[in-house]
Amino acid sequence: MDALTRSDSPTISDGTLRNDWTREEIASIFDLPITELLFRAATIHREYHNPDEVQLCTLLSIKTGGCAEDCGYCSQSVSANSGVKATKLMEVQQVLQRAAQAKDAGSQRFCMGAAWRNPKDRDMDTIISIVEGVRDMGMETCMTLGMLTPAQANRLAEAGLDYYNHNIDTGPDYYDRVITTRTLDDRLETLDHVRGAGINVCSGGIVGMGETRDDRVDFIGTLACLPRHPESVPVNALVPVKGTVLGDMLKDTPMAEIDDIEFVRTVAAARITMPRSMVRLSAGRESMSDSTQALCFMAGANSIFTGDKLLTAPNAGEDKDAALLKMLRMKPMRATNRQPGNAHL
Repeated sequence: MDALTRSDSPTISDGTLRNDWTREEIASIFDLPITELLFRAATIHREYHNPDEVQLCTLLSIKTGGCAEDCGYCSQSVSANSGVKATKLMEVQQVLQRAAQAKDAGSQRFCMGAAWRNPKDRDMDTIISIVEGVRDMGMETCMTLGMLTPAQANRLAEAGLDYYNHNIDTGPDYYDRVITTRTLDDRLETLDHVRGAGINVCSGGIVGMGETRDDRVDFIGTLACLPRHPESVPVNALVPVKGTVLGDMLKDTPMAEIDDIEFVRTVAAARITMPRSMVRLSAGRESMSDSTQALCFMAGANSIFTGDKLLTAPNAGEDKDAALLKMLRMKPMRATNRQPGNAHL
């Protein structure tokens, strides 16, 4: 985080890839007039991506509930009183059937999440079979299983896993107000294991958890100052769930929720500081207006989760997404040949 504490005069990137962003620079990006911010984000987006294409991804919970972590936003934590029932890891064939359905619906990437603090070695054979089966369908694969050891990361890489998701969730100063059972350094260590194994990194976070603008600046800065930017950066808006710490807190203090324009600013900051990354609109889209989502696409978002559920949270649904893209005259990203590990981007 040294790059975020320097006092250099703030400047705005011209699109050149950088890993030395200062806190002042990123704060100045957030503070731009919205028209200038969208212009700069859109200009950089066009330099690296087709602005009229959106990647369609599907997320499936392959093992739900019973997680030992105490993440304040999560209905799957054992600390939550959300009513989510713990399940066992799905059978390989069940997962592959759902992946086939997602592919038929137009998804290019199939993301799978298990509510674990970390996977047990006894579960790895099943996980490996799932990765290999989804890849054989021609889809990009992404897993989120919690913290990994180097050996587990290497096994996933050998199976051909394209992406591993491990979100940092928020900025360093707000982190321990959201989670106490693992540190931000724990998360960054897993990202190092993933990167070391040659798997593409998917890492983002959640906004609207009661954090400040400064926390959002540091959240973006932590990712943008990694030695290599994540290939995917999911930006989630908190979906408050009754029975979770943050869901109950926001019920009593709704002003803590993020407004739509601030969410757009966060997306634009991610695009400007991490030009090559896929910036994904993730949880929270079901409550966003079409206009807000359109602004996010203008700000550089180019990936969405489609389908009617994200793990246990509601999502917009395939029909609604198709109607939105049609209205905006945008189109799903064409599937590309899978490339191993970091060769993708």
